[in-house]
Amino acid sequence: MTEHQVVTRKEWQAARDELLKEEKELTRRSDELARQRRELPWVPIEKEYSFETEQGTKTLAELFDGRSQLMAYTFMFGPSYEAGCTVCSSAADIFDGAVPHLNARDVTFLCISRAPLERLLAYRERMGWSFPWVSSEGSDFNRDFNAFHTEEELKSFLEGEIPATVKAMSARSGTDPAHYVAEAPVLMVFALEDGVVHQTYWTTARGLEVQMSYYGLLDRTPRGRHEENDPDFWIRRHDEY
Repeated sequence: MTEHQVVTRKEWQAARDELLKEEKELTRRSDELARQRRELPWVPIEKEYSFETEQGTKTLAELFDGRSQLMAYTFMFGPSYEAGCTVCSSAADIFDGAVPHLNARDVTFLCISRAPLERLLAYRERMGWSFPWVSSEGSDFNRDFNAFHTEEELKSFLEGEIPATVKAMSARSGTDPAHYVAEAPVLMVFALEDGVVHQTYWTTARGLEVQMSYYGLLDRTPRGRHEENDPDFWIRRHDEY
């Protein structure tokens, strides 16, 4: 723990009250951004996609499962992976708890990966999850929605110095860096109206932290995320700590 200023309770409360003003402002700004997300224009999905599910082959519209909104996360688990991405797995630990609440608000939530369905379900069983998970194997879905990149697109990255973290994460999934980074985590939202599927939202990178609740909790501790100078990168699957 780094050295830190120690003060009286009164001084601490004054400092906390000042910070609270900033937190309230951030909350108001977040509410405004949420409104702007809801008002984004929609784009119709005209291409047909098929997915392998536990109930058989389904179209994108059928994945809505009778609801009008679909939230899909492209979990990094490519055909060459032996196990799902460690970071995606850490995020997925909250999904089971969120699914019934999202369903209650007319939202179907599921994960989509390019690995064969049987491998996804076996990994889900290992991790103790139950959220819906479908395979887009053989489909252009991940490619069309920026969740898969070719080696040609990644050429400059792969020909450079591969970060130690990428090498470590690749190994933890039982694949090489090229196949590991070919997959991309994306959270996307669709709406079904009058039989037509529309995309309404898309985010990746730090936009995905909304589903990694442990980061929000760590941000409230004295050390915070404490990820500086961490070549091994601390996150593990919950059964590997």
